[in-house]
Amino acid sequence: MKEIVVAIDFSKGSLHALDYAIEFANHVKSNIMMVWVDSHTNQDFAFSAEVNEFREEAVKNMDEILKEKKGKLKHGKLSYKLRKGKVYQEIANQAKYNDASLIIAGTHGVTGYEEFWIGSNAYRIVSYAPCPVITVRYDFNIQRDGIKTIVLPVDSTLDTRQKVPFSVEVAKAFNADIHILALYSTTIKAVQRKVDNYARQVQKYIGDSGVNHQLESLQADNITNVAIEYARRVDADLIAIMTEQETTASNILLGPFAQQMVNHSPFPVLSIQPKEIYSISTR
Repeated sequence: MKEIVVAIDFSKGSLHALDYAIEFANHVKSNIMMVWVDSHTNQDFAFSAEVNEFREEAVKNMDEILKEKKGKLKHGKLSYKLRKGKVYQEIANQAKYNDASLIIAGTHGVTGYEEFWIGSNAYRIVSYAPCPVITVRYDFNIQRDGIKTIVLPVDSTLDTRQKVPFSVEVAKAFNADIHILALYSTTIKAVQRKVDNYARQVQKYIGDSGVNHQLESLQADNITNVAIEYARRVDADLIAIMTEQETTASNILLGPFAQQMVNHSPFPVLSIQPKEIYSISTR
């Protein structure tokens, strides 16, 4: 991978995501760029001196993080960039400018406590990103041996297979197994057959890539809940999803599938946008 961009706001959650990114980068031998965004408008400060003081404090904090963490990155360079504007847009802009392969951001999930901007902007970062994004809960236990089990849900949408190549790339880098989870959100046989067909195509691709895998099918009234419970059962380290995953009636009441996963999953979530969305967002 070329480079990993990590969103930093100096909260414990974002520093936890940085530790996760370092472990990830050590397996894929990539550089890491930390990005902090000044999201305050000038009207928030009575004097320009306060703006400079705010930015100087950010530089000081970044320098301290750089000094502490750079020795832990074994095969790449750790650097940082300060940007100004809307958090999710500037994280995406920096990733686009660097031609980054991945963005990693911390999230506290839906707790009603949104003191820090990374937690409240996690899903927006996913939505605007020009590349795949991994969101990591602040309380996820980072394993030194990295990712060993990846859950890959498959549904009836045409885009569901687009996450497979990147997931296979990650699996190869970590020597991980992939658990393909065929999800039936309806009892209509024609739709279930489509899911089965997509799952078999995914299984063949993964098998031809030389990655260990297994396939399981489950009925799902709420595909988010079922996917998370399955991930718990197989002791997953990562769940790979598309941002435009299938929506069911029960999901509509709670929000889109991808947003639910980012907000509620206790496991890191790899979110990948459909290719046509990437092409539009990077113009």
